[in-house]
Amino acid sequence: MLPHSGVTTSPPTTSTIPVDIRRFPWLRRLVTDYVFDYPRLSEFYAGNPHDPAAWRESIARVHGSPRARDRVADVLLAQQKARGAAPEAVAASAQLRDAQTVAVVTGQQAGLFGGPLFTLLKALTAIRLAEQTREQHGTPAVAIFWIDAEDHDWDEVKSCGLLDADTAFRSVAIGDPPGAQEVAIARVHLDDSVTRALSEIEELLPSTEFTSDLLSSLRRAYHPGAGMADAFARWIESLLGPRGLVVYNSADPASKPLLANLFAREIEQAGTTSRLASEAGSALQARGYHAQATPSESSLALFHLNAGRDAIRFEGGDCFVIGTQTVGRTELLAQVRARPELFSPSVLMRPLAQDTLFPTVCYVSGPSELAYLGQLKAVYAAFDVPMPLIAQRATATILDGNSMRFLLRHDVPLERLRAQDEAALNDLFGARLPPAVDGSLERAARAVESELQTLIGAVSSLDPTLEGAARSTLTRMQDDLKKLQAKIIQAAKRKDDTLRRQFHHAQGQAFPAGQPQERQIGTLYFLNKYGPALIERLSEALPGEAGIHQVLTI
Repeated sequence: MLPHSGVTTSPPTTSTIPVDIRRFPWLRRLVTDYVFDYPRLSEFYAGNPHDPAAWRESIARVHGSPRARDRVADVLLAQQKARGAAPEAVAASAQLRDAQTVAVVTGQQAGLFGGPLFTLLKALTAIRLAEQTREQHGTPAVAIFWIDAEDHDWDEVKSCGLLDADTAFRSVAIGDPPGAQEVAIARVHLDDSVTRALSEIEELLPSTEFTSDLLSSLRRAYHPGAGMADAFARWIESLLGPRGLVVYNSADPASKPLLANLFAREIEQAGTTSRLASEAGSALQARGYHAQATPSESSLALFHLNAGRDAIRFEGGDCFVIGTQTVGRTELLAQVRARPELFSPSVLMRPLAQDTLFPTVCYVSGPSELAYLGQLKAVYAAFDVPMPLIAQRATATILDGNSMRFLLRHDVPLERLRAQDEAALNDLFGARLPPAVDGSLERAARAVESELQTLIGAVSSLDPTLEGAARSTLTRMQDDLKKLQAKIIQAAKRKDDTLRRQFHHAQGQAFPAGQPQERQIGTLYFLNKYGPALIERLSEALPGEAGIHQVLTI
């Protein structure tokens, strides 16, 4: 990711508006300080991702840490063969056998039909940073997408958002196949509800020259009987495998023996991970930030995968509890070494599992991940796993030409569109009132204020009890003037309905249902609209300058 240069950026073009992320009130201070005031947070991370020296140091740490490269590459190759991955992706995974190769990793849950736009932005950021690592440091580097397939929050992945022909937000969801909400997502297989969801998608999507091919591709990946995580892997691999993205299904039992020692150490030093993460969270809070993770010291950073996905609690001494079953430390260690596929890392252990398997120099995170990763530096040290740099993913809003022209012509700040009301539109109409009307309203307001304040002073000398009545009169007259102004603005809206439609069109695109577009709208919506040009344009524009949200057209 390119370094930031301060508050100002290059001037906008007709196809791009750069927006400083500090203008977004929904982002927490840790996220913005990480970019613009990194020294305040340096003790919680492995290095500043905007500093070339930090990259050199991270590369050196990875090169100095042995790992089972051939066995990891074998696991990846088997997954890729099963999915029919692109040759470019297969070649990239083969590069990991080379002791000099490093990885830029990102990941996400297996969201329906590829998940929201930010999932694509994460992957493209990882691809671009791997390219920069090769170009700037002369080090072979590959981009890896870690599918968090052992998460069990079905509600978080079962739906996909899009905009209909009227730019109204619509959510399409599949049902709850057997095991949903109870077992890891990788164990959930799609039922007939996915066919109905695809039919609903077809009805809602505006028909374009890309619609037929898009739906055919989706149906090849998402069909009854397919595993949810496998369908997601096939879909994202079809999009970005030709660009060398290596897709990894983290639920693959073949990779678990490579993590057995990591899992065993978590059992041996039970409570350490939670304690260190909690201490770092308290330190962040003491500096005015927030703690993303608040683990109980009795909880291991592991789950047990048997019938379901059970938490493992440490009861003290050599006693552990899995669900309702009590087991001893020796028994649990024997099980983790004999059947490591029955164990899964929690959110606190997942990064260490990732960086045990892969030679990770940098992880591409979202805002929430950035916060909890800041609680893990001491945990990495406790497990002797090199902590990678953390780079924030690219962030963007994609608008059509009409919405982009609206923002540029009327100088409307993007963030003003988030509120699901017409406050920004009222301000726009207020600024466009005829000078005679606007001037008269201002003069009338000033005159009322001046004359009534004089009257208040005069009547209070006659009878102090009249002051309250005079002030009430002033307030009523000011309110009446405000109501008159509002009626004038409403009249202007009725007269200029085009501007109002343009406002709502841009608002619906940028903040569907009041949320940032990249978190609400699925990648499939944009692929239907723009086809292959979507990937090309985003690859050219992103990740761009750190701390900058790109508003762009395709």
